[in-house]
Amino acid sequence: MTNSKPNMLNNDKLFFRIVMILSIVVLAAVVILNRKVLPRPEVVPSFAYFLPKLNAFINAMCSILLLLSLYFIKQKKISTHKTINIVTFILSSIFLVSYVLFHFFVDNTTYPADSPWRPYYLVILTSHIILAALVLPLVLMSFYHGLHLNVEKHKKLVRFTFPIWLYVTITGVVVYLMIAPFYTF
Repeated sequence: MTNSKPNMLNNDKLFFRIVMILSIVVLAAVVILNRKVLPRPEVVPSFAYFLPKLNAFINAMCSILLLLSLYFIKQKKISTHKTINIVTFILSSIFLVSYVLFHFFVDNTTYPADSPWRPYYLVILTSHIILAALVLPLVLMSFYHGLHLNVEKHKKLVRFTFPIWLYVTITGVVVYLMIAPFYTF
């Protein structure tokens, strides 16, 4: 009988490396897009202006789904929990593509400097951005361990992943609601 433990550890290490590389690539793409260093088309496609609303809707749905996921795992309904998390992951992936597209096509909107709400907006936005960058590898590793039925590792990761992911989805909606009145399109 062969021992599959070393093979499993090698798979874990390989997946961890893939997650780190993917996370760095996504973070680099977002930074590059926000710096506007890539050439962009002269005419913004009309669909691009709809993307912030779509992103806020996706974030709101993800917030609800994450709370439902927590409810169902506490009810020991593992299959439902797993399905909800897969749907949430797919929606978050769609969000990421939509976010990248929007920031590729449209200039950033800045919060008015004279607004008394600006400091609050900047605190929420900054925490949202930092935690969004942090949560991607956590989500990917949590999914990996959950799908491979590494329950103990999954539970340990999710203790950190869940509140951060929930915070990011909720603050994504808050950021949209705060900046939307200042969009010029």
